[in-house]
Amino acid sequence: MSKKKALITGVTGQDGAYLSQLLLGKGYEVHGILRRSASAEVIDARLKWLDIAEQVTLQDGNLTDISSLIRIIQKVEPDEIYNLGAQSFVKSSWQQPVLTGQVTAIGVSNILEAVRIVAPQARFYQASSSEMYGLIQEPMQSEKTPFYPRSPYAVAKLYGHWITVNYRESFGLHASSGILFNHESPLRGIEFVTRKITDGVARIKLGKAKTLALGNLDAKRDWGHARDYVKAMWLMLQQDKPDDYVVATGRTETVREFCRLAFGHVGLNYEDHVVVDSRFMRPAEVDVLLGDSSKARKFLGWAPETTLEQLAAEMVEADLKRNTA
Repeated sequence: MSKKKALITGVTGQDGAYLSQLLLGKGYEVHGILRRSASAEVIDARLKWLDIAEQVTLQDGNLTDISSLIRIIQKVEPDEIYNLGAQSFVKSSWQQPVLTGQVTAIGVSNILEAVRIVAPQARFYQASSSEMYGLIQEPMQSEKTPFYPRSPYAVAKLYGHWITVNYRESFGLHASSGILFNHESPLRGIEFVTRKITDGVARIKLGKAKTLALGNLDAKRDWGHARDYVKAMWLMLQQDKPDDYVVATGRTETVREFCRLAFGHVGLNYEDHVVVDSRFMRPAEVDVLLGDSSKARKFLGWAPETTLEQLAAEMVEADLKRNTA
């Protein structure tokens, strides 16, 4: 029996790297779409961190160029396609709203159209986001909670989510969306608040810095580990019927509490080092996100395995290692 083939957009990101690792462990042939970049020498740093860079075949393409997507899908003939590629930093989406729309919204149309034309039998996963809930309409957010996006990123993600539903219902594609709540890891980009915190902790502990400037310490998020969340992505594509699932821990904590855990891991008090800087505040804040993942737990048999305490500790340890390398 030939190997199953997977094609991943956003393969060099946090989720793409952990998903590649998971699929390789299951015997898949893994291909990733790589956007041409000036920083070519560091582009596969996350795949290298997991020691899998040599096992992933990279294809040159871009979500904004449908011709490249059609060619890659024709060449690879994937059984499963995971669309994780996006302009994924919320803060940047106010600075680059049009780009965010082109990549994070229209990019989904491009890849779905490519799938429909070339590989309608392939199973498709769309990375939706808890940011779509924005100004929350219910205390816990499930698949049935109304959306109220509060950033250009969230609006773009909402388009990607609904166009996936539309292609599923219109063309019978096996297309599922995972509404993933915040998920972090040592591979998180430095621009995201959790990684900014753990890198700051490492630098302060090692005497390289004294303070850490952050924005809204009272924003509450439902944080899990990316390694756990990519399992849910894979499980969705193993189901007979495609559907949408919230993936979350069901526990919400403030940025302040994450600071307390991260600094506490190295025996420091965050209050001695963290300063609030208005430059890091969002134009429109999402105050609380708390996910109800009971559907994923029931139908996928999925559950998070890593606690927030374990996650913070793992990220701090990785940044201590990076900062002493």
